[in-house]
Amino acid sequence: MNKKISINGRPIGVGYTPYIIAELSANHNGSLETALKIIEQAKLCGADAIKLQTYKADTITLNSQNEEFMIRGGLWDGQSLYELYEKAHMPWEWHKPLFDYARQLDITIFSSPFDNTAVDLLEDLNAPAYKIASFEAVDLPLIKYVASTGKPMIISTGMADKNEIAEAVQAAYDGGCKELAILHCVSGYPAPAEDYNLRTIQDMSNSFKIPVGLSDHTLDNTTAIASVVLGASIIEKHFTLNRNGGGPDDSFSLEPADLKHLCQGAKTAWQALGQVDYGRKSSEQSNAQFRRSLYFIKDMKAGDIIDESCIRSVRPGFGLAPKYYEELLGKKLISDIAKYSPVKLEMVN
Repeated sequence: MNKKISINGRPIGVGYTPYIIAELSANHNGSLETALKIIEQAKLCGADAIKLQTYKADTITLNSQNEEFMIRGGLWDGQSLYELYEKAHMPWEWHKPLFDYARQLDITIFSSPFDNTAVDLLEDLNAPAYKIASFEAVDLPLIKYVASTGKPMIISTGMADKNEIAEAVQAAYDGGCKELAILHCVSGYPAPAEDYNLRTIQDMSNSFKIPVGLSDHTLDNTTAIASVVLGASIIEKHFTLNRNGGGPDDSFSLEPADLKHLCQGAKTAWQALGQVDYGRKSSEQSNAQFRRSLYFIKDMKAGDIIDESCIRSVRPGFGLAPKYYEELLGKKLISDIAKYSPVKLEMVN
């Protein structure tokens, strides 16, 4: 098991800046031109990768109007699963131009396959990695088939309990995966921040000894940036050109200004973590002179005895440290001292 993976030569783990994945999902809204613009904007915003979803309605569900295939409540209320996925899916003939354009822009592109035929398509396009969606984390045969490609894998864990996560991880290794990461996730669209329980990230990291990230469905960046402090080395967020675009996923996706903020904020949070270090920092050096120290507050003569009326702890810091205050009381001066002079050890016997 490995605390680091690499996708397209980019190392991913707690020792590296967070890997930001912009999830295109259904936000193309039926337009290849829109999908291309989303890739372009993801690159401009600083994302490391753009991710697609590769399925057809027929590969992900059945064309049934039976009640168990109907969506009740939420964003997609009243639609059948087949109707939703028919509208939301990425046409397979778009994949090559999208992959080509992403490579032209030098942004990594990969996808979530939802059946073996999707994996085969993505292999033909030489996808550099694979993502298993939360809803498919229990599809162990699919995980093993993806793992057999030998490519790095990321598995989202929304709705999965710890045993199911362990089964998915083991299936990936059994299938031949050598580089694996998992994402803490809440499969609500959108999901409230209080559902995220980000401390779970630390437990996942300790339990599985592999890179852990966050698939974030909250409406802003606070949860995602906070996750970095708890060890998230990957952040995935849905990304759109316009949150009011009317598509299935637009309303809970980031717009370009938000994604740019996420890329910057996650990097800053990671940099701020640093390491255990009690030493004086470079940005503090010039201010050390303004710490408190002991100063004489009146003119004094050699032989005078120092009492509380003679010295005070004040800024700046060119005198003795205030911890010597009590020790100096009662001491005799060995030379004349001018008012407002810093107290030095050599002035007393």
